[in-house]
Amino acid sequence: MTQATDRLVRRSFQVDPALAGRRLDQALATLLPEFSRSRLQQWIEAGQVLVDDASGRCRDKVWGGESIRIEAVCALEQAFVAQDIALDLVYEDEEILVIDKPAGLVVHPAAGNPDGTLLNALLHHVPALAAVPRAGIVHRLDKDTTGLLVVAKTLMAHKSLVEQLQQRSVHREYRALVLGELVAGGRIEAPIGRHPQHRTKMAVVSGGRPAVTHYQVLERYPGHSLLGVELETGRTHQIRVHMTHVHHPLVGDRTYGARPRPPKGCGPELAAAIQSFPRQALHALRLGLIHPATGEPMEWEVPMATDLDALLTLFRQEPSP
Repeated sequence: MTQATDRLVRRSFQVDPALAGRRLDQALATLLPEFSRSRLQQWIEAGQVLVDDASGRCRDKVWGGESIRIEAVCALEQAFVAQDIALDLVYEDEEILVIDKPAGLVVHPAAGNPDGTLLNALLHHVPALAAVPRAGIVHRLDKDTTGLLVVAKTLMAHKSLVEQLQQRSVHREYRALVLGELVAGGRIEAPIGRHPQHRTKMAVVSGGRPAVTHYQVLERYPGHSLLGVELETGRTHQIRVHMTHVHHPLVGDRTYGARPRPPKGCGPELAAAIQSFPRQALHALRLGLIHPATGEPMEWEVPMATDLDALLTLFRQEPSP
């Protein structure tokens, strides 16, 4: 069991004169890049940051040479079971790890899934992740979506990746098999929020959070299309909701009304595969970001998930009408 014991952070240093004129919270964010500015502000407001032995305020200016002493509590991740669950590691170093997530693996514990999740697996693989918010998970994939997901191993990496996601500089490219034969690609800009009647679903709703999805047609099959999809934002179920909104739901996505529709006259093997496909046909194929420590751009790509690849092979083997 991962312990929920808090960690005491003690730091003492002098302010670099190069930071003269900065607010205290801004100076600390520069001096302590491993901690988020919001966390540093909380410590200042709680009186856990002393400037020349006196409590400071976030808006106080520093002029260089001040003595800073921090004695603050850094809460560890709440108690979760560390479980030996296999991870398909694509990349790992001291700051980050990149995973090829399989279908069926929930990312974070929640009601109905208290354990057996990616978070439980991460705590077993890297116990020190107990000191990082959400065990380093900075973005998620739905339970039955497959593909690439990055995890921060340190507080500095966590801060950097969260900022990159907020600045929309993380590149995420998906493959989606949808119903309907699309003529061309496009851009969907429609706000997403909780479904007004079905609280476990999301929907395009007025007053929802801004959401933008870009897609292009890669292959067309009878009654279906394979899309390349890129996210400008990262809302819950975004691709699934947006494609349903434009009347092209993902194959296998029963949550958003995608009933199996085998093409008229298709072979029995393809018809059976479409009818039995057990999940939304969505795969996170490519992931690009700036490495938190080196500042170098990095990108990864993984093969299509086996089940989706097999379905696409059957589509491609169908004789032309």
